[in-house]
Amino acid sequence: MLEEPDAMATRIPPLSAPYPEQAAAVLRRMMPGGEEPIALFRTYARNVPLAEALHGWGSYQLSRRLSLGLRDREILIDRTCARCGCEYEWGVHIARFAGRAALTSQQISSLTHGSSADPCWTDERDRLLLDAADALHDDRDIGDALWARLSGHFGPEQILDLLMLCGWYHAISITARATRLAPEPGAPRFDAFRTSAAQVADDA
Repeated sequence: MLEEPDAMATRIPPLSAPYPEQAAAVLRRMMPGGEEPIALFRTYARNVPLAEALHGWGSYQLSRRLSLGLRDREILIDRTCARCGCEYEWGVHIARFAGRAALTSQQISSLTHGSSADPCWTDERDRLLLDAADALHDDRDIGDALWARLSGHFGPEQILDLLMLCGWYHAISITARATRLAPEPGAPRFDAFRTSAAQVADDA
């Protein structure tokens, strides 16, 4: 996996409260429930039309309208962010969704540092998701053999969501890395799950 860029000052500092009126309105929609908006959202809110557009798409990707289930979604997101070396967004999703997605510590370690061949993956569907995320990261394409395997488990609407989800989180990863966003407070770091393949096998 790629490593995070060397620590340095954030290149585009996220907005801080009190927020300008238009930015405050979009941030309330992006982060409902009265929580303080995460730094990524506060960075995008420096360009309100962009933040508005991103909110619509991001809301779909994280909603029940997505044809993929939460576990499928999180495996794809976590793997994509790890392959992109984006510790920021990976940490946000591990903290918020790994438990709900029933991902074990061994599986999180494998998603971050391992491969679909690790013994913690006993379900072919999970392995296919890792392989698809890897192919899209490495080749920006899915070969015929993998496409045939995917088609045996996922319908066309799900594959389209898979492709767009991976592409979306490449874009998120690029933004977070290039702006040098610091990890969210309390979010896990890559090294917390740096388990060797042998340890994963022993614990599986």
